[in-house]
Amino acid sequence: MRTRVGADSRIVEVVREAAPQVLSTLMSRYRQFEACEDAVQEALLAATLQWPEQGIPDNPRAWLTTVATRRLADQWHSDQARRRREATAVALGAPTERIAPAPDEGPPDRDDSLMLLFLCCHPDLTPASQMALTLRAFGGLTTAEIARALLTPEATVAQRISRAKQRIRSAGIQYPLSGEQYTSRLQVVLHVLYLIFNEGYASTSGPDLVRGELTREAIRLARTVHRLLPHDGEVSGLLALMLLTDARSPARTAPDGTLIPLAEQDRSRWNQRGIEEGVALITRALGSGGPVGQYQLQAAIAAVHAEAPRPQDTDWRQILALYELLEKTSSNPMITLSRAVTVAMVRGPEEGLALLAPLDSDKRMRDHHRFHAVRGHLLEMTGDLSAARDSYQAAERLTTSVPEQRYLARRTALLGGSTSR
Repeated sequence: MRTRVGADSRIVEVVREAAPQVLSTLMSRYRQFEACEDAVQEALLAATLQWPEQGIPDNPRAWLTTVATRRLADQWHSDQARRRREATAVALGAPTERIAPAPDEGPPDRDDSLMLLFLCCHPDLTPASQMALTLRAFGGLTTAEIARALLTPEATVAQRISRAKQRIRSAGIQYPLSGEQYTSRLQVVLHVLYLIFNEGYASTSGPDLVRGELTREAIRLARTVHRLLPHDGEVSGLLALMLLTDARSPARTAPDGTLIPLAEQDRSRWNQRGIEEGVALITRALGSGGPVGQYQLQAAIAAVHAEAPRPQDTDWRQILALYELLEKTSSNPMITLSRAVTVAMVRGPEEGLALLAPLDSDKRMRDHHRFHAVRGHLLEMTGDLSAARDSYQAAERLTTSVPEQRYLARRTALLGGSTSR
């Protein structure tokens, strides 16, 4: 029996949920990533063509697995025939290569799905390629959808995916991983999902501050990993961080798309269901007694913000303590920027500015708009409006995000200066 559907959105949802599971199944049997991924993509195409008319099968995953396996077998037989023709032509009689199934032909288990995700986030790949391949193979997005989501030309995304597959093929598929490899690879996986979410939540370029298609996909993928590893504290922490951060999205932009900073947001518009789920996740993770990592600490900070009904109710001292722990766990300049703001709220803006001073010698930070925006904010708190305007103008010149440009231009205008654009 099939379920009739009246809209393509349901098909897209089912296909994306099933795609990584189907690819995991084929990978567990054949261990040839590129061939399996191509076969799954053909099966997905067949589904999008047939299901609108025939309805979604009762077991979509089994349907897709069967079609993908047939496509793979067809390709295997075609390759065999070609090799036989070539062998006959040169009278070599060489044996043809065969795709050998793995001993286990059963359904995919947790490790199969993780193997697929670990492959997409292979450490030999660049972060851009990891993101593209994860969205393609594990997320089920088409190349065109990935290009739109990442604001990257489709040809560039296609090249990245192609090179990533070639890199994986040349590096070989190593599985199962050793304990140390497993831990390090999982950190890469979480980092890639974190990058995908951040690009959606605070787009680095373009007309929109938030790109919901990316944040939703990152959360969906994080939920998948959490189902696979429900007791891993950092996996729980990352999902909690995404939920708590995304909960603020409805209040982050004005009607014209301009950024609204946290202190000025209408908190009644925050997604309370997302906040409740995120707080519950991070509470359980921190109470489990396991090691505490950067995503748990960031989620804890987001939870403190989320639980304050008004900006003035924020427990800045607790946030500062969490940032101090976070810097010890994963020190980087962006964390220092956030800690500087927190120090300013607890001890005064002068101490916050003192924390920023060493970053002025870091070229990466001098070229980053957020450094100048934070310094402008702290200078404004001290009453040095002229210096604050200069910093806001520098930030406006450096950012490629239109909503952030509008916000920074507004800050400059409110301080009595002209914008830099």
